[in-house]
Amino acid sequence: MAEALKSSIGASEDARIQKAIAEFNSLLVPEESIEAYAVQRRIFALHRRRLLVCATTGRFIGMTRGLFGGFDPVTVRWQDIKDIRIQVGMFGADLTLTALSTPDLAVAGQSRLLVFPGLRKEQAESVYRICQSQEQAWREKRRIRELEELRAKSGGIQLGATAGAGSSVANSASDSPAARLAQAKEMFEQKLITDSEYESLKARIVGNL
Repeated sequence: MAEALKSSIGASEDARIQKAIAEFNSLLVPEESIEAYAVQRRIFALHRRRLLVCATTGRFIGMTRGLFGGFDPVTVRWQDIKDIRIQVGMFGADLTLTALSTPDLAVAGQSRLLVFPGLRKEQAESVYRICQSQEQAWREKRRIRELEELRAKSGGIQLGATAGAGSSVANSASDSPAARLAQAKEMFEQKLITDSEYESLKARIVGNL
């Protein structure tokens, strides 16, 4: 079944694009398959070979193909996507992807910006929808991981999901009220808690004075 799906991807394309998709397939691990792909329009690649992108069951792959053969892939795991944007113009669509450089779910540290201009519109939109769905799915997991990292940095204050985190920050006896307020503000600024949760935290900390 998986082999049949692989063979059907790009079946209507010309020989050059089919070869490029075959290069994508050569990068896949067992049980991984291409869900959508997008090809750069020729007008955006007059003096070089067109770039391609694809969304697989496990990651995003972008590919720049060499003028005299070969290819240079860039791979982003779904859990490393911080943001994905699409801009649709008259002649093509641009995909802009912000990827985290950390080796785990944490978001602290550097990120890299990847831009893939001039893709076929409908194909780019299909890739974008998959990327956006994956980014949203991993966002909550990353948020929980951030809370755990903040707990470790703050000296062992127990932080779990948002409600548990708010209770722990508000009731920690080891920190002064000023420190707890500062910590709550830091969590809010990093978008770990919502505005209403932040206001609730402040009220509980002040109420314990």
